[in-house]
Amino acid sequence: MIDRLTFPVAALLLAGCATSEVPSADVATIEPAPATLEGAVSSADFRATAAGEEILAKGGSATDAAIAVMLALTVVEPQSSGIGGGGFMVRADSGTGSITSWDGRETAPKAASSTRFLDENGERLPRDSRVTSGLSVGVPGNIALAAKAHSEFGVLPWAELFQPAIRLARDGFLMNRRLNDSIASRKERAGKTDEARAVFFGSDGEPLPVGSRVTNPAFAEALTSYAEQGPEAFYEKDAAALAAYVADETPQDGKMTAADIRSYEAKQRTPVCAPYRSYRVCGMGPPSSGGIAVAQMLAQLERFDLSALGPDNVTFWHLFLESQRLAYADRELYTGDSDFVEVPVEGLVNAGYLAERSQLIDPASALPEATPGTPPGAPTDRADGDEPPENGTTHFSVVDSAGNAISYTSTIEGAFGSGLFYRGFYLNNELTDFSLIPESDGKLVANRVEGGKRPRSSMAPTIVFDEAGEVVLVIGAAGGPTIPVQVARSIIGVVDFNLSAKEALSLPLIMAFGSTVVIEESSVLEGMKDDLNGLGHANIREFGPPLKANALLRTPTGWEVAMDPRIDPMLATQ
Repeated sequence: MIDRLTFPVAALLLAGCATSEVPSADVATIEPAPATLEGAVSSADFRATAAGEEILAKGGSATDAAIAVMLALTVVEPQSSGIGGGGFMVRADSGTGSITSWDGRETAPKAASSTRFLDENGERLPRDSRVTSGLSVGVPGNIALAAKAHSEFGVLPWAELFQPAIRLARDGFLMNRRLNDSIASRKERAGKTDEARAVFFGSDGEPLPVGSRVTNPAFAEALTSYAEQGPEAFYEKDAAALAAYVADETPQDGKMTAADIRSYEAKQRTPVCAPYRSYRVCGMGPPSSGGIAVAQMLAQLERFDLSALGPDNVTFWHLFLESQRLAYADRELYTGDSDFVEVPVEGLVNAGYLAERSQLIDPASALPEATPGTPPGAPTDRADGDEPPENGTTHFSVVDSAGNAISYTSTIEGAFGSGLFYRGFYLNNELTDFSLIPESDGKLVANRVEGGKRPRSSMAPTIVFDEAGEVVLVIGAAGGPTIPVQVARSIIGVVDFNLSAKEALSLPLIMAFGSTVVIEESSVLEGMKDDLNGLGHANIREFGPPLKANALLRTPTGWEVAMDPRIDPMLATQ
């Protein structure tokens, strides 16, 4: 079903996996703060983490702190996320164990058509025409998401949450290797506009050197207006100017209007929760496919004694690959924006259905082909779409002193989004997550473009509860379609292999893309290549994944704060 995703692998796994930096006098690795039960923050940049910790120290809630982190990341990690994009937030209440989730995914303009990314002959537009233009920009949702969550669970004043980000934009921050490398490798997109070049490039036309101070006064001004005037400053006052800017850069199809921006709504969604062994795993529902995919992978593996196999056993990785292939076959056919298409969520995570799917997994041999199943309530008139590879994204996890937890994944899609730069921040290219084709063989694609619709996402902010109903793990990741795989793998690491959060995030990545399998180079998986081949995984490629995951794990002494150690070498500013 998804053989068309066999690449190039590099294009799939490149943009948006940014990391944090350290002060110029420090070494490359940042040691997390000592574990504490008084609250904790894990993000991809130490300054964004500090922003969240500052808010917690002032008595803010986990929701307050997560919003501050999102805003700070817009400043220091502009290639990955920000207020020019959208996200998903999952919250766990410490008192009741209840889960609330919000959808801040971007929407297509109301006038967008199903052939938005095709020319007059029905052929794909050139990639640059699709990606680095107004065609790819959806109405940003992060500010609306933040406002909705804050109205329900915020404690500190709205304006207070903006202050760390305002300081970072006004006073500046040091350019780290990761941001410098991202700009250098995507100079045309990062420097598409004069305004962006003035912030991130020197007079020689090259990215500012590592260790140099980056200031963004235009964004400081924009943040100040959004802080003082509330979300209406973004969705009402800025609507006409923002829409006109995007429309001017839109070569065909329906252009964004001020009405599209003014009518945007962040929505509370039903979370996807499913058991895994003695735990309960809760994540995001449609338009994200992440929560469903994580639940399916875990459930399909539950009949196997993974603990006995361990992470050094090739059989475990084979089983994991097979479960991925089954989950992603369902994902391609059934998931999309549930406001527009029927998504059989209950059927996709139905225990009986997943037990049947699990029986397709043979420990001794790979499936010749992984095809979608027929979950209860599934529509029969669906076609597989033609989505370009996803990129980008950042994740952060927050727990406050009361034990409330936030898992928040935020994105602008590709590195530096569309390259369009408005008031000091990059605008997303999220609409490229839609299928390029609306139908196939006379059947409609669930993830086709429609006016006002939200594109399908792989983001998988996740919270795991133990059998006593206590939050034990708050986790999420970046890396496009690898996100659910990273999350499921890490949950298995904690639950089945009894690993620390850092050890679980350190587990190597293996992923199936149709008949192609990618394995992480210089990992234990390299030594398993022949064995995997013998099990039927014939087309195996090695790669160096620019992955990025963040987690908080409850331990007897407090919260372990962890990030993927692969990004450590990119933390230094010199």
